[in-house]
Amino acid sequence: MASGSTVIEENGLKKNNELISNCNSFLEAIQCPVKFCEMGFRLAAFVELLQAVSLLFTASEYLKTLESILDRTITQSDLEFDARHIWHPYGTTPSQYELFAVESASGVRLRLSDGREVIDGMSSWWCTVHGYNHPVMNQAIKDQVDSMSHVMFGGLTHKPAIELSRRLVELTPEPIKTVFFADSGSVAVEVAIKMAMQYWQCRGEINKNKLLTFKGGYFGDTTGGMAVCDPDNGMHHLFTGILPEHHFVPRPGCGFDETFEDHHIETFRSELESLNHQVAAVIIEPIVQGAGGMHFYSPDFLRKVRALCDEHEVLLIHDEIATGFGRTGKMFACEHADVIPDIMCVGKALTGGYMTLSAVMCTEEVSKAICDSGPIMHGPTFMANPLACAAGVASMDILSSGEWGNQVANIEKKLWVGLSPCNELERVANVRVLGAIGVVELKEPVVMSEIQPRFPEQGVWVRPFGKLVYVMPPYVISDEDLGTLCRAICKVVESIR
Repeated sequence: MASGSTVIEENGLKKNNELISNCNSFLEAIQCPVKFCEMGFRLAAFVELLQAVSLLFTASEYLKTLESILDRTITQSDLEFDARHIWHPYGTTPSQYELFAVESASGVRLRLSDGREVIDGMSSWWCTVHGYNHPVMNQAIKDQVDSMSHVMFGGLTHKPAIELSRRLVELTPEPIKTVFFADSGSVAVEVAIKMAMQYWQCRGEINKNKLLTFKGGYFGDTTGGMAVCDPDNGMHHLFTGILPEHHFVPRPGCGFDETFEDHHIETFRSELESLNHQVAAVIIEPIVQGAGGMHFYSPDFLRKVRALCDEHEVLLIHDEIATGFGRTGKMFACEHADVIPDIMCVGKALTGGYMTLSAVMCTEEVSKAICDSGPIMHGPTFMANPLACAAGVASMDILSSGEWGNQVANIEKKLWVGLSPCNELERVANVRVLGAIGVVELKEPVVMSEIQPRFPEQGVWVRPFGKLVYVMPPYVISDEDLGTLCRAICKVVESIR
C-alpha cells in the first residue's frame, strides 16, 4: 500500500500532467509551436501560474473564451443591442436608420454580416487611403504592439514619435518645423486655436483673441471647432449662445477653375482690415471646404488670403485634415496655391485609417514665440501613442513611394467620366471633381432612410449628406471598382423621386 506522501505525490503529478495536457490542447488550438513537457517533479513558477489560471478555466473553456474573442459574427441580437444602446455619429438611440454590420475589410471592400461585399467609396470618412488590411500597415502595428503599445509622452519619448515627426517635417514646406500630436482632427483644431491665441498672448497682444473664417466651413465637433463652423447652415446651431463668438465672411465665391477677380476677395479684405486688431488668426480649409458642402475654390483666392494675413499681421491656420496627404492631387491642398500657413492641422490619412491620430504643425516663428514665454498649454493622455505613430510612419512611407500621385490623377480622370452622366438628371444641380473627390450635388436634400440602403444593393458603400452624394475612395481602387462605384451612384441618383 502506498504511503500518504506517495499518494499526495502521485495526485500532484496527475494534476500537473492534466494541467500540461490542457495547456497543450490550448496551445495546439491557437497553432502555437511551443509545447510543455510532462515532468515528474514540481513545475516551474511559470507553470504554477498557469495552474492557478487552470482553476478558473479548463482547456475547453480556454477555447470557448478564445473563440468568443475571435468571433466576428454579428447576430440579430447584436444589432438590436446596438440600435438600443450605442450612439452612432450624428445619430439617435434607438437608431433611426438601418445599420449595416461589417465583419471584415480588405483592399477596398467591406464584407457585411449578411455575406455581401461592398466597394467602399468613402475611405471610412476619408482616411483609409491605402485600403484595408494592407500588409505593410498590418506589420507595423504588429511589430510595435510586441514592443510597446503605449507610454505617457510627458517627460518620455520614443522612436515611433521621433520617426513620424521627422517624416512630417520633411513632407511639409520649409518654414514648418515643429509637431504637436493630438488625438483626432477636432482636437488638432482645438490645439491650433490655442497656439494662435497663446502666440499673441506671449507677444503682449492680449486683445487679439478672435478668429475670422468663411461660412460653409467645418472644423470638428469640439467647442473650439464648432465655434468656427458655419453659423447658419452648419450642424451646431443648437449651441448658439454657448460657443465663443467669432467673425465670418461669405464662403469663397470663385470656383477652383474659375478666373479670380478682386471683387471675390473684397468682403474678406474689408473685414480683416477693420478687425485685424482683434483677430488672432484666419482659420480655413484650403481649396476644399469639406463637410460644410464639398465646395472647391480658386488657388488664386487662397494666395490673396495669405497676402492679406501677412499685410495685417494675422496668423493663418490651414485645416488639412481632410485634404492632406494627397486627396486633392497635391500632397497638401495649399500646394495648389504655393502658400504656406503659419499653423497646419493634419489627420485622417496620417495613419492610413488604422489608428486615431492627428498633428498640429507650425512654423519656427510661432513655436519660438510661444516657448520663449513658457510651455504650450495642452497635453493629452494618449499623445503620440506609439501604435498610432508606428501606423503613421508606415503610412508616410507608403506615400513616399510616389504611387499616390498617379493613383489620384487616374481617379480624378475616371470620376469625371463616370459621374458626368449625372449632369443630365433633373434633380442634379452639378457634378464636380478634384483629385480623389467626386461630388454630385442635388437640388434638394436626400432622404437618408430611403437613399442609404440603395447603395449596398448596388454593391457599394456611399454615405450622402444634405444635398451631396459624394465619394472619396481609397487611392488603391481599381478602374473596374471605380467604374462600379460611379455607375451605382448614377443609378441611385436617377432613382430618386
